[in-house]
Amino acid sequence: MADEALFQFLHNEVIQYVYKSAENGEMENGRCITRLENMGFRVGQGLIERFTKDTARFKDELDIMKFICKDFWTSVFKKQIDNLRTNHQGIYVLQDNKFRLLNQLSAGKQYLEHAPKYLAFSCGLVRGGLSNLGVKSIVTAEVSVMPACKFQVMIQK
Repeated sequence: MADEALFQFLHNEVIQYVYKSAENGEMENGRCITRLENMGFRVGQGLIERFTKDTARFKDELDIMKFICKDFWTSVFKKQIDNLRTNHQGIYVLQDNKFRLLNQLSAGKQYLEHAPKYLAFSCGLVRGGLSNLGVKSIVTAEVSVMPACKFQVMIQK
């Protein structure tokens, strides 16, 4: 439980640091989100190396996505993804009904505009993990009702 609180605190502080730099005139909102995603990408690469060192090779990208939803998500966010959907053509939707990094925000609609900065790091985590497993992808996230979140993973061939 303590490590979860520390992770959330660190995540919030990283967001505050990146956006505080933006206030000083270094960059605008889009560049802040890109910076957060790039940080997550590098962390995701490192984590996936650690988590898969004793794992057998994956058969296909569906097995990789199942690993991300179960083992990777559990290690990082202390729960599995609630729902994984695919169109079997390279698009996967990972749904987390109680995304931990959005729990501290109120459920009110006025906070939906702040959701992208709290999701950018996580999108980078998933993209970095997939990249290290040999899967090039684009990861986006959307929130319609707090704290539920959908991550869309588009595999690039």
